[in-house]
Amino acid sequence: MNVDNAHLILLLAGITIVAFLYSSVGHAGASGYIAVMTLCGLSATFIRPTALVLNILVACIGAFQFWRAGYFSWRLFWPFALLSVPAAYLGGYLPLPAALLKMLIGAVLLFSAVRLFFRQGDPPNIEPPSVPASIGVGAGIGFLSGLTGTGGGIFLTPLLLFCRWASIRQAAAISALFILVNSIAGLVGYISSGRPVPNFAWILAVAAVIAGTLGSYLGSRRFPVRTISVILATVLILAGCKLIFTR
Repeated sequence: MNVDNAHLILLLAGITIVAFLYSSVGHAGASGYIAVMTLCGLSATFIRPTALVLNILVACIGAFQFWRAGYFSWRLFWPFALLSVPAAYLGGYLPLPAALLKMLIGAVLLFSAVRLFFRQGDPPNIEPPSVPASIGVGAGIGFLSGLTGTGGGIFLTPLLLFCRWASIRQAAAISALFILVNSIAGLVGYISSGRPVPNFAWILAVAAVIAGTLGSYLGSRRFPVRTISVILATVLILAGCKLIFTR
């Protein structure tokens, strides 16, 4: 794949910014990577596997950083993840008319972003959901993620916060691993169909890994809760606009 120097610099800069912002709130940045690569004129056959590779690398780093900082809860995570992978596969497989659904979900994400801008700290009282509720919610989020082509964490994080099921850093830790397992499933499915991962993807991976490491470290240890809330709101706005304004 041939990319001139100017486009390569733009591409690396865009990937770096996306990876830093998303990783600081426990997300991996798939929707941002897709937007950057599309703006730089890359082909769809290159974009999809590359976004999955970058997503896996950044989510893996984020999951490790938030776990190492002591915010990951296996008890909270596993019920959400249990049915998310098969549900995501089903959502991606079914040929449903998703345009209206994307607009509705985009509007919900924008509403969530507005609420997060005014969040000053963690919820005063946190009460994890029951296991059956978590399993059902995880399946629903997995289905939506497959249907809309977005990372499930973009739905899971605000839900965990607004239902007062987790603190903001706990939500980031849960979402990072949630995104990781779903992204791995997506890449395995892609490769199983006989399509390779482009070699050029590994050049972009260097920028994503460096920025993802820095972003997740600051998000898990240094940034105040208010800063993480504002960054998360920004991420939700970007994701919401992408859902509403792209087809």
